[in-house]
Amino acid sequence: MLRPLYDWTLKQAARPNAEKVLAAISFAESSFFPIPPDVMLAPMALAKPEKAYRLAFICTMASVLGGLFGYAIGYYLADIGLKILGLFGYSGNLDSFHTIIQEWGAWAILIKGLTPIPFKLVTIASGMGQLNLAIFFICCVITRGARFFLTAFLLKRFGPQARELIEKRINLVAIAGVAVIVLGIVAVKFMH
Repeated sequence: MLRPLYDWTLKQAARPNAEKVLAAISFAESSFFPIPPDVMLAPMALAKPEKAYRLAFICTMASVLGGLFGYAIGYYLADIGLKILGLFGYSGNLDSFHTIIQEWGAWAILIKGLTPIPFKLVTIASGMGQLNLAIFFICCVITRGARFFLTAFLLKRFGPQARELIEKRINLVAIAGVAVIVLGIVAVKFMH
């Protein structure tokens, strides 16, 4: 089911209105769409490296706005949020994610936003858990910006080799990013 959608998303990168489609996919992926915007970001940044950071900015802003939409779904329309998560097989993770949000708050969003865990799970669950909206927003800007700007940097710096790394080793890259955040948290706790 996802492969045709993936292929369609990839084809959009070559269209004249690709930036608008990139923004729409970035927005939708944060709340209900199954394919991440990286699928379009990579070929677009490779085709025009001088636009890599502009494209990362578009992804970040649209993803944050989509995250606010996902939060609103969770906050105001929890039943619909559960259906969306269930449609993609994520509803089983919701209880454990609520526990993580309650214990870790902002840190959970910062870490989960960098990983391959679908961002819609983070946004909808944050709304359901009624996480402070200002904290949610700030964390979304930080984590989504870090993800997309890192992708843009790698693509601009290393070209097609980076695309292969990102596509095949995204989990490893995400785990490394999470490890850096966790080490930072531990360092801050030891300083106090």
